[in-house]
Amino acid sequence: MAERLTAREAIALLCDDFTEHEAAEPPRAGDGPLDWEGYGAARERAARRTGSAESVVYGEATLGECPCVLISFEFGFLGGSLSQSAGDRLEAAYALARASRRPLVSLISTGGSRMQEGMIALSQLQRVARASVLLREAGVAHIAVLRDPTTGGGWATLGAGADVILALPGAQVGFAGSRIRPPDADPAAYTAEGQLGAGQIDAVVRPEALRDTVAFWAAALGSQAPAEAAPPPRALGGAGRPPGSGWDAVRAARNPDRPRAGAYLDDYFTRREPLRGDRCGGDDPGMLCGVGLREGRPVVYAAQAGTATRPAGYRTAARVVRLADRFGLPVLTLVDTPGAANDAEAERAGAGAAIAELFTAMAAARTPLTSLLIGEGGSGGALALAAPGNTWATPDSYFSVIAPELAAAILKRDRTDVPRTAGQLRLGPQDLVDLSVVRGIVGPAGI
Repeated sequence: MAERLTAREAIALLCDDFTEHEAAEPPRAGDGPLDWEGYGAARERAARRTGSAESVVYGEATLGECPCVLISFEFGFLGGSLSQSAGDRLEAAYALARASRRPLVSLISTGGSRMQEGMIALSQLQRVARASVLLREAGVAHIAVLRDPTTGGGWATLGAGADVILALPGAQVGFAGSRIRPPDADPAAYTAEGQLGAGQIDAVVRPEALRDTVAFWAAALGSQAPAEAAPPPRALGGAGRPPGSGWDAVRAARNPDRPRAGAYLDDYFTRREPLRGDRCGGDDPGMLCGVGLREGRPVVYAAQAGTATRPAGYRTAARVVRLADRFGLPVLTLVDTPGAANDAEAERAGAGAAIAELFTAMAAARTPLTSLLIGEGGSGGALALAAPGNTWATPDSYFSVIAPELAAAILKRDRTDVPRTAGQLRLGPQDLVDLSVVRGIVGPAGI
């Protein structure tokens, strides 16, 4: 089990200069809206024990060089539960972030809504949801850090609704708290690591790395620089002139020693942090997404890693493109897939809808998009990630309406006719330039 930090211990992981704000309204006195016997006395004991008047602390701090608004939950105060007074503080913190246009960072540790306030406590989730909408409409980032435990409405609003979701190792994370889960529930599903595998959070971050990681995200998403299109990466692997025939282009793209997305991203960025998962229960390791620094400027990336892209991969890519659009960050995509996954599981997971979602996100984006075809470009499963009007190609790549083997099968041709079919498809890099499908071919020095 992860260490349970106090609100101020959690803040100390991020900064040394926290300035706490007093709540606009003092905590409600007495036994609360339900006149729950002993509730007032329980709050008084919690306040003496923790030094906090409520389960939520908020204020201002500088993370790295970025001024931010911080929220931190005090789990020692009645299990970090949400009450009407806690809702007042949360709403005030969101409003402060919105008015100052500073990123909001939430350090969450809560057991859910406070039972002693009944539906009044539960209705605070609607207040948080409304504050979240206003923050998003204002274009201000929200970064959540999930501590142990993060359950109930706190997870379902502040946590799961954030732009970037980080978690401390071993933290209990889930809508259902430990006392109300089915007795046969898999406990691993309710951990930070389990939620990462299920595509619900972006990263599990060690405590000693949290300060640097949160500062990176605050600076990246709080950037006010106008978005300029990212230049395409240079070609790697000693690629020379494009192959002479279509079939040679296919063979070059399928070379197992050809550089893949990870090598291109490492060469292009000085630092990058991941954005993982589709928030629908899936994570495709063949779609690498995140934000990287290119000459000090943040660039959002989505890169296919050479495998058949699964529905979760398309949904994740669409999510990060929309995030980039909201914060005015340029997008770089790397296209490299034999095509969309077409097995029964992919169909049940909504392959068609997921691909459509990415096509729509790319088409609707107002921020500049740049794409580089670095290997295989198999049909619509590859085209969905390609920037309309700003896609480039490496010499060892191809783009085709369908793989030449499948095209030959559809045309009822013999397998020996596959190379000729590849030539007829005009799928090689120079063909793509001649057909105006791509803007040009990048070399080892770039464009």
